[in-house]
Amino acid sequence: MQVILLNDVRGRGKKGDLIKVSDGYARNCLLPKKLAKEATAQALNELDNAKKAMQHRVEEEIKKAKEEMTVIDGKIVKIFAKAGNGGRLFGSITAKEVASEIEKNYNVSIDKRKISLNGDIKSLGSYEFEVKLYNGISAKMTVMVVGE
Repeated sequence: MQVILLNDVRGRGKKGDLIKVSDGYARNCLLPKKLAKEATAQALNELDNAKKAMQHRVEEEIKKAKEEMTVIDGKIVKIFAKAGNGGRLFGSITAKEVASEIEKNYNVSIDKRKISLNGDIKSLGSYEFEVKLYNGISAKMTVMVVGE
């Protein structure tokens, strides 16, 4: 019997997979526990439509990430901060502040967790960092910390 898995089943497959199992295993284990449903024509059509929709969403996300990359790649973000003697900051510059400056200057909304700084910035100067927009798509930017 062919079934479509509704959840991951250890040793059988992942959610959405079409697998062939024995009739008894399907009737006694998978179907009663709602781990799978029978692969009827309608169910196969729904599965196909769901996969196409997922593929379309992924393509749209990749397209958006590439557009954002062209806007911010190689750009410089200036952040003004108060500093003491020797260029040491009062506090530090975090990824959250960098993300808000990118949004303010370039109208690109970026989650602070996608920004990879080498620790917090605690002194004046310029620092390079990477923004991970999507799996395999990233932009390199520079943050310039200037004293007020």
